[in-house]
Amino acid sequence: MALAFINSHRLAKLIAMGTDVEQNAPSRVLPQEDDLKNLEDAYAQLQDQAQNLINERSQMETDIRNLKKRAQRLDDEVRLLRAPPLIIGHLQDVLDDRTAIVRSSNGTVFQVSLNQRLEPKTLKPGTRVALNQDTLAVIEVLHDAWDPMVSGAEMVTKPDISYDAVAGLDEQVETVREAIELPLTSPELFRKVGITPPKGILLVGPPGCGKTLLAKAVANQTDATFIRMVGSELAQKYIGEGGRMVRELFSLAKDKSPAIIFLDEIDAIGAKRLDGSTSGDREVQRTLMQLLAELDGFDALEDVKIIAATNRPDILDDALLRPGRFDRIITIPLPDEKARKAILALHISNMSTKRVKLQKIVEKTEGYSGAELKATCVEAGMIAIRDKRSSVTNDDLMLAVARLNEKKSTAGNTSTPDRLYS
Repeated sequence: MALAFINSHRLAKLIAMGTDVEQNAPSRVLPQEDDLKNLEDAYAQLQDQAQNLINERSQMETDIRNLKKRAQRLDDEVRLLRAPPLIIGHLQDVLDDRTAIVRSSNGTVFQVSLNQRLEPKTLKPGTRVALNQDTLAVIEVLHDAWDPMVSGAEMVTKPDISYDAVAGLDEQVETVREAIELPLTSPELFRKVGITPPKGILLVGPPGCGKTLLAKAVANQTDATFIRMVGSELAQKYIGEGGRMVRELFSLAKDKSPAIIFLDEIDAIGAKRLDGSTSGDREVQRTLMQLLAELDGFDALEDVKIIAATNRPDILDDALLRPGRFDRIITIPLPDEKARKAILALHISNMSTKRVKLQKIVEKTEGYSGAELKATCVEAGMIAIRDKRSSVTNDDLMLAVARLNEKKSTAGNTSTPDRLYS
């Protein structure tokens, strides 16, 4: 009995212990799941840190490569600055693939070696080259040299003058666009018809009628290279200098074609050739002959157009006026009543005005040029400013017309100081 009691007691105790184990089991499993989750989070965090380090390493390697390239470039620049200067010369003849004859800047002729990396087709007689200072070997081929006055004649910034600002010259504008712009933009039209497009135009007319203004509008409208030069700049002191500048001017235009050359005041070098003349006149005539040869010489101009302007067409040489050089001579006359009204309306539209009778002003300005009409508007504005007003009235314009008429009537009469400064 006692043994049975003891066994039953042990069995009950074991059953109780099993029940306790079953009750405590979930409390031991939950901490294991939390630890696993913490390990997974830590692992993911370490993975992110490793990826960030890899990205930083890649960025640093890229920066190092860029710095090495920059250091190499700076070393090359320093090496280039420390290198001895090269001598400028001209190639006279190419003997074979390795040797050539050159003339240095001081006029001495040498047989020298050629840089094997140079293209053979660029090595032509007359080409400007750079020579090594010690061996005089040809190092590189240079482009043709242009006079600073010629290279500076290229217009970089387009003027802000459009065709809308050229009032009263609708017919002349249309003619200029047909002769200058159309051959550059649509050359196939001329090929279909079977004609050669005009080479150039000559703008003639009194001073202040819009010849230069029209050329500015062409420069603004076209995408071609625009080169402008005054005729007096081509008249040089020394023999051959003027002709050389003309030759370089057309060489620059051909190199940068399509191009438009504008020669203002062409009568400075285009006057009629006379038998009796001084040495200065003969030099101007040499410049004119070079201009004639460039306009209609052996070499075709192709995509180079010429615009010339003068207010003295009566003194121009006949060879300059013939077809084939200036195919169209466009007259820019004094504005008529309709043109004066358009010019005045254009200038007055930009002014602050009150009760202006435009037709009356047009009638009072008969014989005025475009420049004088603009001066009338400016004078009227100055009168309003003097009276401390912010707008121009009709009386201001009429007074400005009276003042300009007085100046026109006394033009050239400067015998007294009063007339000189009036």
